[in-house]
Amino acid sequence: MFRLSVLLLRLGGRAALSVLGIALGVALGFAVHLINRAAVDELAAGVRSLAGEADLEVRGGRTGFPEALYAQLARLPGVAVASPVLEVEAGIAGSDRTIRLIGLDPLRAGLIQPALFADEPGRRLELLKPDVVFLSAGAEKILESKDNIEIVTGLNTVRLKIEGVLPASSLRGVAALTDIATAQWRLGRLGELNRIDLRLAPGADREAMRARIAPLLPAGAHVTTLDAVEESGANLSRAYRVNMNVLALVALFTGGFLVFSAQALEVARRRPQHALLRVLGLRQRGVARLVLAEAGVVGLLGGLIGVALGYALALAAMRHAGADLGAGFFRGVVPEIALPPAAAVAFVLGGVAVAMAGALLPALDAARAAPAQALKAGDEQSMFGRAVRVWPGIALLLLSIALLGAGPWDGIPVAGYASIACLLVGGILLMPFLSTFVFERTKVNDHIPSILALAQLRGAPGQAMVSLAAIVASFSLMAAMAIMVASFRSSVDHWLSAVLPAELYFRTTHAGEAAWLDPEVEARVRALPQVERAVFLRSGRVLLDPSRPAVALLARDAGKILFPMVGKTYERQEGDPPPAWVSEAVSDLYGFSPGSRIELPLHGKNFQFTVAGIWRDYARQHGAIVIERETYAVLTGDRRANDAGLWLKPGAKPEEVSAALRALPGGGLLDIAAPGEIRQASLAIFDRSFAVTYALEAVAVLVGLFGLSSSVGAIVLARRREFGMLRHLGMTRGQIGRMLAAEGGLLALLGVAAGLALGGAISLILIYVVNRQSFSWSMDVHLPWMLLFSLSALLICLASFTAWLSGREATGMGPVRAVKEDW
Repeated sequence: MFRLSVLLLRLGGRAALSVLGIALGVALGFAVHLINRAAVDELAAGVRSLAGEADLEVRGGRTGFPEALYAQLARLPGVAVASPVLEVEAGIAGSDRTIRLIGLDPLRAGLIQPALFADEPGRRLELLKPDVVFLSAGAEKILESKDNIEIVTGLNTVRLKIEGVLPASSLRGVAALTDIATAQWRLGRLGELNRIDLRLAPGADREAMRARIAPLLPAGAHVTTLDAVEESGANLSRAYRVNMNVLALVALFTGGFLVFSAQALEVARRRPQHALLRVLGLRQRGVARLVLAEAGVVGLLGGLIGVALGYALALAAMRHAGADLGAGFFRGVVPEIALPPAAAVAFVLGGVAVAMAGALLPALDAARAAPAQALKAGDEQSMFGRAVRVWPGIALLLLSIALLGAGPWDGIPVAGYASIACLLVGGILLMPFLSTFVFERTKVNDHIPSILALAQLRGAPGQAMVSLAAIVASFSLMAAMAIMVASFRSSVDHWLSAVLPAELYFRTTHAGEAAWLDPEVEARVRALPQVERAVFLRSGRVLLDPSRPAVALLARDAGKILFPMVGKTYERQEGDPPPAWVSEAVSDLYGFSPGSRIELPLHGKNFQFTVAGIWRDYARQHGAIVIERETYAVLTGDRRANDAGLWLKPGAKPEEVSAALRALPGGGLLDIAAPGEIRQASLAIFDRSFAVTYALEAVAVLVGLFGLSSSVGAIVLARRREFGMLRHLGMTRGQIGRMLAAEGGLLALLGVAAGLALGGAISLILIYVVNRQSFSWSMDVHLPWMLLFSLSALLICLASFTAWLSGREATGMGPVRAVKEDW
């Protein structure tokens, strides 16, 4: 049974492993593509379903704008229909979910969005009733009650009657439709709107109307097209989606190296066969085509299997992790996974292309080999000898360094990704030189198997590159991702310690748009006998650039700065506007620096602030700005808050304070937690958002293990004549096994060392270039020593065991039979 399994591995195992490597890469890439595409398409469909036939949209920030603007715009020449909207993300009482509550005028909306009421026009009149909502199909799935829904407003709840469910094509995501008067009344937003949909009169020029409307808008409001709204929604997660796609291609990339390794070894083994074909009349081009065709079949099979597996993975990931794969970008989006034929064909062809690219060098070598020489025994090593060239690897390393100076392209770190690819390929091309350099300087004792193992490795540096290509590629990328994720997690942990100095925290269950703490509740909290000091915060959003996502605005009680600063701070001078502290993302995206004067749109007016410093923020990807709460209240009149940190008096227990907070009016709707609980929950969210990254790391290691087992086993089985000669000279099978185990262990040790070096360099590019340009996050380097050591030991042991196991089969035949081809 053992001999049969080894024989099957020899004949088809390497090809099967190559197919599996390509399939895994295609599967992950296709799954991520399907999920991302479905989420973005669902967002776009949601925008289109609500906007209907609108030509322009006027959008305000979270605080919106006075509804008097609606009448002003509706009377403009060139505007056929104007539809007012108040759209708010509200918390669902009794759960941690939110729902998008959309208030509109059903009579006006029906003229712009006829699809909302097309199947049942009577809904327009039903919607005019107070406290009535129509749910989307997505909202109906998550609600326990089918009759009523309770939403959180302030520290109170409001019960709304569910009158029906709209078709999935009419209203997307987790949303509810209500009359605009109900929305304004129940949400405490009387006299406010945050959107106006405009349909222009026939013949009206859209760009001219935009230019005419823009000066009429208050600060913070913008007029835009539906295409721009869709693009803005997609941009919210673009950096994350691009990085996920690139990470998914890591497995496909390592699969290409696996094909290269397998094809190079197969071409070396079949060198006499190709030479015989040349003698019989097959031209060089025909031999190259034959090798490439074999690789193409491997890629085609891998691509087909990968597409099917990727579709299944996408369905499973959508069911368990959601449309954002746990990252939190597509809350409330419930897309359906479709199988687009064009994308499926593209990924299958991608698998074919990667496989053929991996086989290109072996194909060229097979075509160039001289037939007479190739027919001789022992010529297979000449192919590996041609791989020992230093200048291509050095050139790629220099190009990698040069690319680091390039900035992002359209917000995407294209040069950073290219630098990583050049560094990886260049490092692998230098493996022959490195193996020669290392093994020639390695000394062993008089142990015969070890001496012979070193002699073999010294004499075949090109073979070392072929053997180590897949393992160095996969292990270096795995090490790089492990270092980057560990550094990120460690930095987040330290950041949480810096931003959570209080002893107890509480917040409105769904902080932001519909829930708040009024001044009376704040005064009661400050008056609690167990509380020594309280710091309250009001959160909101401001739109600094309509082409970019909104920036978080945090109005915090004045006092000691409790967030980690980066770089120098600015000492405010007399006459300077009020201070503001901007996050790294805001600084990078908008060019703000300490001492700069900036304008922030607050409640319809622009106010100047002075940038006092830049701080590190991992909670808000698109940036945040902190200002003093008293300044915010004076400028806007808004004295509400969303959350608070409490410092307790000596002897006071957090449990007592939590009970006192619960006893306040509306206290049952508060989220209360200690810093340790928040840190633990935050790190759990971090781990969940990086679950896909962990999976990709595991696949990269798996592909590397396949490559290692395949290449080591193939080399050993191809050296039967050598083992037969050694048996003639008096070596035993046990000594040959120990020799092979030493070879495999030394090769893997070199591959692990090179992988760690390359991985460390790649991780620095990921930390300081890719992540910085993608998310504007800085972090401190942290090495996961135990994980790296464990994986290194596993690979070295596996290589030694594989070489020893393959040697048992290779030395199974008699010495005479093994060397008969050399007679």
